[in-house]
Amino acid sequence: MKKLYSLLFALMLAVGVLAGCGETKTEEKENVTQTEAAFPVTIKDAVDKEVVIDDKPEKIVSLIPSNTEIAFALGLGDEMVGVSDYDNYPKETANIEKIGGTEFNVEKIISLKPDLVLAHASSAHNSTEGLQQLRDAGIDVLVVNDATNFAGVYESIDMIGKATGETKEANELVDDMKEKMTDIKDKAAKTAEKDQKSVYIEVSGEPSIYTTGKNTFMQEMLDMINAKNVVTEEGWIQVDQEAIIKANPDVIITTYGSYATENPVDKVLDRKGWADVTAVKEKAVADVDSDTVTRSGPRLVEGVEELAKAVYPNEFK
Repeated sequence: MKKLYSLLFALMLAVGVLAGCGETKTEEKENVTQTEAAFPVTIKDAVDKEVVIDDKPEKIVSLIPSNTEIAFALGLGDEMVGVSDYDNYPKETANIEKIGGTEFNVEKIISLKPDLVLAHASSAHNSTEGLQQLRDAGIDVLVVNDATNFAGVYESIDMIGKATGETKEANELVDDMKEKMTDIKDKAAKTAEKDQKSVYIEVSGEPSIYTTGKNTFMQEMLDMINAKNVVTEEGWIQVDQEAIIKANPDVIITTYGSYATENPVDKVLDRKGWADVTAVKEKAVADVDSDTVTRSGPRLVEGVEELAKAVYPNEFK
């Protein structure tokens, strides 16, 4: 009799487990349905156009590297069928069809049959006709905002996430970036005011030297790492060398070694008239990868970390 009860109990338990599995499968099916129900989606883009995307894009073309980096960070590498001539990250972009530079090839893009083209506000006003041709060909065109600060980058990630059905991934990416930035700021906040470094950032070398001032990514980065910009003007400014020498920065950062000038650090150290600048005397001159500090995508966090290491090498080992 006990054996009979045991068999009945085992049978009931098995039925319960199977029922549970059925519920799980039903829940999974419902979740898939809910994910698919995210489309159609309507997004107001950076040029105030309401873009209606009916289905999750399976083929995407990006017209600018920052959009491409965001798309890859959202796990959309396999969907990318076209990128700009300037794309160099991640390495997979080398094997993706190139569609031109500042002036993109409309016919080439149409031939790739994309569902979505990720354009950018920084160049949209110069390519109005080309973008309209893509729309007329039945391709969804989304003009992503031209981010000038970290908040703008988060907005770009959110927009591309919604357009591609990767909202969850976009939220996670933004949260991860914010968490890392908080860690950097907390670490930098420990620097006493008397130890705060003054910094001069050089974005292009001789003969036409340019630097970066207020209301730029790099100013925001310097603020984050608790460093002082010796440049007080706004935007991108052609350098008055005498003014920089007089400002006497503790640290000099160059950002063009990867694409414009070999050995920019040595060139700054040997620059005529700069020998008495503190950064030059102490050889506190470093070059950081331009893309990580100027390209408005996920790698900006890496840029801030590299900047922090260059300015405060002991604190950010």
